[in-house]
Parts: sequence; C-alpha cells; structure tokens
Amino acid sequence: MFLGLRTAIYYVDDIAKAKEWYSFVLGFAPYFDEPFYVGFNVGGFELGLHPGGESAEKATGVVAYWGVDNVEVDLQRLVSLGAARNEDVQDVGGDIKVASVKDPFGNIFGLIENPNFKLDPE
Repeated sequence: MFLGLRTAIYYVDDIAKAKEWYSFVLGFAPYFDEPFYVGFNVGGFELGLHPGGESAEKATGVVAYWGVDNVEVDLQRLVSLGAARNEDVQDVGGDIKVASVKDPFGNIFGLIENPNFKLDPE
C-alpha cells in the first residue's frame, strides 16, 4: 500500500550553492547535509538535492508542486530570488491555482495554492 508522497529530488550542478539558495527560499536549513545529498523537511515532505546536475537529465514530464498560501506572491518571490518563470499562474478550477519556475539549477519547481489541502494545527 502506498503511504503518500515523501520526497522530491532535484539534481544540481553545485550542491553548496543549491543548499544556500534553497535554505534562503525555504527559510530554514536542511535537516540532512552531506556532500552526496542535502535534505529539507518541508511540512513533513522531503525536498532533496542530489549532486550531478551537469550530467543528469532534468525532469520535464513530472513536476512536484509545493503548497503555498498565495501562488501569485510566492511566484514573484521566487523570480526575485533568481528563479526563471516557467508557467504563469493558472486557475485550474475549484479555487486551485498553480504556477512553476525553473530554479537556478534548471529544475522545475511547482507551486500550488489548493484550499482543499490545509494542514490542521495539532
């Protein structure tokens, strides 16, 4: 039985620069930090950085979408931090909005504002 999505991994050509950029974007340091892999716990899901971006194929058919409260605001923030706009904000129905950027390492980073998926405070 599947337990749900756990990890999205991005291949990067410079893991130190990627760690610095994602630490700034996310607002916190990784929980796992080694030369061969860097892992961030993002709301109970893992965003992983794997060295090898210069030779690895970038995923273009699959996009991991990370939940945000306001997709327009977060899209602008990522662009201001050096990401390139990939897809503008789209309303896909049901008050759900999506957008995506390419991070400075060439990976597609999706954003989703979905009122149906809110974390309940414990």
